Amino acid sequence: MKTSLRTLALAGSLLAASAAFAPVQAAELHVLISGGFSAAYDKLGPEFTKATGNTLVTEHGPSMGKSPEAIPNRLARKEPADVVIMVGYALDDLIKQGQVNKSSRVELADSPIGMVVKQGQPKPDISTVAALKKTLLNAKSIAYSDSASGVYIEKEMFKKLGIEDQVKSKATMVPKIPVASKVADGTYEVGFQQVAELLPVPGVTFVGKVPASVQSITRFAGGVPVTSTHQKEAAELLKFLASAKAQPVVKQTGLDPVKKK
Repeated sequence: MKTSLRTLALAGSLLAASAAFAPVQAAELHVLISGGFSAAYDKLGPEFTKATGNTLVTEHGPSMGKSPEAIPNRLARKEPADVVIMVGYALDDLIKQGQVNKSSRVELADSPIGMVVKQGQPKPDISTVAALKKTLLNAKSIAYSDSASGVYIEKEMFKKLGIEDQVKSKATMVPKIPVASKVADGTYEVGFQQVAELLPVPGVTFVGKVPASVQSITRFAGGVPVTSTHQKEAAELLKFLASAKAQPVVKQTGLDPVKKK
C-alpha cells in the first residue's frame, strides 16, 4: 500500500512538473481594422506572430459609416473581436458606449490626406491652396472615402476652398473600397484618401499631400473590446504596434509617428 501511495505521489509530481514546463497554448486574436493603418499592420502582424506564437484573424472595414463592414456595425452584430484598430475619435465613441475598455486605448499613428490620379495621367499641381482649388475646379470628377478623411473633405475642405457649390455635382463619396481603385479603373479623375490607404493601390500615381492649411490629420488608435477572451494578448499586440521597433514601418507606409508630449 505504501509503495502504491509513493508511486502515485511520484507520478503526480512528474505530471505537475511537465505541466509547468509545457508551452502555453497560443491565442487566436480576432482583429477588426480600418484602412488607414492596414498597410503597417500587414507588415508588422507577421513579426508579432513569429515572436509570440499568437495568430491573427483579420477583418477589414471602415471606422464609421452605414456599410455592414464598418467596425461599429460588426461589433453591434457581436462579431468576434479581440482588437479594434480605427480612427481615434470613432474608437472613443465605442469606449463611451462601453464596448471597448477605456484603459486599453493605445495611440498608433497620424495619417494625412493625399491625392492620386490614374497612372499615366499628368500630375496636377496641389502644392498650394490656390493650385489645389484650381485642380479641383478643372477636374471632371472627384472621389473621396466614406471614412474620416472623406467626411472632412465633404463637410469642411470644400468649404475652406470656397468651391463647395461648384464641385457638389461631380464629387462622390466611395463606400467600402479603396478610393484609389476607382481612380485606377477610370471611374473618377482624382481621388482623395489618407496617404497610407492610397500608396498600396496599383494603377495610380500619388500626387502629394493636401496643403497644410486645409489638411486634416487623422489619429489612429487601437483598443480591446470588453468581450475579448484574450485581453492580455490583445494588449500585447497594441503595445507592439505602438513600439519604437514598429516606427520605421509606420513611416514607410505613409503614416506619421505619434509625437510624444
